[in-house]
Amino acid sequence: MPQTKWTDRIGRRVKLRDLHIALAVAEAGSMTRAAEELAVSYPVVSKTVSDLEHTLGVKLFDRSVSGVEPTHYGRVLLESGVAVFDEMRKGLQQIESIKQPDAGELRIGSSIVTDAGLLPAIIEQFSQELPRATLHVLHVLHENIAVQQYHNLRHRKAELVFGRLPATMTEPDLVAEPLFDEPNVIVAGSDSRWARRRNLTLADLIGEPWVLAEPGSLARSLHEEAFRGSGLEVPSAKVLTVSLHLHLRLIETGRWLGLIPASVMRFGDKRMHLKVLPIKVPSPPAPVGLITVKRRTLTPLAQRFIECTRKVVSSETARASTRRR
Repeated sequence: MPQTKWTDRIGRRVKLRDLHIALAVAEAGSMTRAAEELAVSYPVVSKTVSDLEHTLGVKLFDRSVSGVEPTHYGRVLLESGVAVFDEMRKGLQQIESIKQPDAGELRIGSSIVTDAGLLPAIIEQFSQELPRATLHVLHVLHENIAVQQYHNLRHRKAELVFGRLPATMTEPDLVAEPLFDEPNVIVAGSDSRWARRRNLTLADLIGEPWVLAEPGSLARSLHEEAFRGSGLEVPSAKVLTVSLHLHLRLIETGRWLGLIPASVMRFGDKRMHLKVLPIKVPSPPAPVGLITVKRRTLTPLAQRFIECTRKVVSSETARASTRRR
């Protein structure tokens, strides 16, 4: 049957209520008893069954003085009806589970900057407030979240993304909520020769070995603006990578310098052998925040995660402000 015929002839005319009544008739073995159990009149039950038979063009029940019995066609329809209501029952159970604001599963996207920085602190707070919730964090290969994470959002593989935001959101179906600006700091190994120097400028370090992000990445554009904002050319880096983990491991050796998001140093592993050098870096705005799909209803669990994220960010921003005074 062509799709248009299914839609016009059957799809719009067979209702769940009709299937429900047909199932009740089959289980009761009588239209009269089915009407009593459903608390409707006998004519309503009889007309519903007759209309179904007319719509489908087949006889669904054999009638006799002792009651009714499904025909071969009726058994096929009723088996499908049972499957429909079973799936609906499962769906309603899942809705009830999702409605619980403190339990269930939540899928979010993240970028490498937040993975190594603020996200662990948010997860710690979130897990304390909602111990029954399960959090799935989806990662991407690129520091720029736009490529794969937008796909995850649109196809409901993730409810939200937490990470570094583009300077301008050009996706009309997505909405970004900036939470804070992420400056970069210059970092060296804690045992390196640079770590012991107090009077340093960015110009003093241009000829040293650098680890920088791959050209074309969002991180690389921020690195370039930091140097050019100081009136300097971008140094010729010996290592180019978007792997923040590799950045950190190389810098720890004491042979390399790098530009690292400040939150990574503030929230990262305290066992890292790294030191922030006393150099003021001209940092262009690099917002970090949340991205969701416009006009899409979030689950209560996703809303709780967003509330938790705002709370942790606000608390840490206030602490950083206090430390600077």
